[in-house]
Amino acid sequence: MTANQLYQVPAAKPIKIKGSFQSFDRIAQSGIVFPCFAGCTPIGASTSSSFPIHSVCISIIAPPWRNTLVRLVGLRSKTSLEEAYNNISDNRQQRVQTVGEKAHEYLEDYKLRHRSATFAEYAIGHITRFIGNHMQIDVSDDTVKQYQSLRLKEGATPKSINEEVGFLLRLLDERGDAIRYKMRRGKTLRLKVPPSVGKAYDPTEKAALLRSADVGSSQSPEGALHKLAGTRSPFIKPALSLAFNAGMRDGESRNLTWEQVDFEKGIITVGRSKTDAGEGRTIPLNGELRSVLIEYVAWYARRFGTANPECYVFPGRPGKPAKGMPRPYDPTRAISTLKSSWSNVRARAGAKGRFHDTRHTLITELAENGAGDQTIMDIAGHVSRQMLARYSHIRMEAKRKALEAIKTTAVPALATEQRPAARTGRGLEKVNRRGHNTGHICSRRGGLL
Repeated sequence: MTANQLYQVPAAKPIKIKGSFQSFDRIAQSGIVFPCFAGCTPIGASTSSSFPIHSVCISIIAPPWRNTLVRLVGLRSKTSLEEAYNNISDNRQQRVQTVGEKAHEYLEDYKLRHRSATFAEYAIGHITRFIGNHMQIDVSDDTVKQYQSLRLKEGATPKSINEEVGFLLRLLDERGDAIRYKMRRGKTLRLKVPPSVGKAYDPTEKAALLRSADVGSSQSPEGALHKLAGTRSPFIKPALSLAFNAGMRDGESRNLTWEQVDFEKGIITVGRSKTDAGEGRTIPLNGELRSVLIEYVAWYARRFGTANPECYVFPGRPGKPAKGMPRPYDPTRAISTLKSSWSNVRARAGAKGRFHDTRHTLITELAENGAGDQTIMDIAGHVSRQMLARYSHIRMEAKRKALEAIKTTAVPALATEQRPAARTGRGLEKVNRRGHNTGHICSRRGGLL
């Protein structure tokens, strides 16, 4: 590294110095006091301070009557040169930012890098609500523990709180890393999460859910409507069939297009998914799912004219309509949620559980029917056997059948070996020549007992 690359030496211009020591930066820039390489001292100047920067000796030169100012400039110059050489930036402005300001910047960057920011907005909203006014430098492990306690009092689940704390520590950068390390050593970083609440619906519950998902009215060929006991949503029945027979997640079903459904090959290609392993996987159509989708696509064509490849299987509605005006379905928009329809179907069926438990049900049924782990993982889009074990709930009836299948096989009795007549002797037992017990026990006098 040359002298010009490390620091450019200004020309010495002896001038009369006026003012206090607070203006030494201006004085240094004027040329009276400045750093230079050792051996480059101009004529008429004296060296009053020197320091090394990575094996290079830097000297501060000035007229001899400015020794105090030289020391101050030397300290400032040394710091500036070390930061420039090591590519260290002054981040004091970042440290005085509030958590709320930093969270806003973090969320904007997060939206650019991730497909969905729904949970990030939810988590950062709670963070800014509680500690948004804190300075970043004031956040400590005690602050995080207080946040955990406040969220627990509000009834938030430990799993959600752990995710929120993760967002908080990530947006704090290096300070967050230090807090994470300290809390991990103290075993206070993550709240204990209770066991998974996932379940598998039994066959009776599954049948009741599918029956309750039938549309509540049917149209005769003459055009008359017949009221039936069922739901008003035409989408919940095929959505449930996709979950029970293909293991598709709620988001995967809602973003499904007709281009991804191939009736000729009998497969569904999953598009956007929660995991990389789930995205792009192909799932065969079984007979039950195929019949439901064929019936549904006929209704779809009557309602919207045709099922174009780019259209969504479950169309959504446009934005907020004018007051009193209906909101028609738009096949070019994906449906936003099925929660209301699912709640009605579940209440009508008298079942307890989540929509996501339909996926648990399929994985459990596959495991009970002897499907291999790799086959189940390919259908479900799992990346590990640990996740597969979490989703598989082998039911008691399957366990009972498995144990009943184990039968004790009767072992044929061995033929009785002909033994020679007993002889008298001292021993209590007679032993044959091969060392086997003959089963005859003798008395001390030789008689058989």
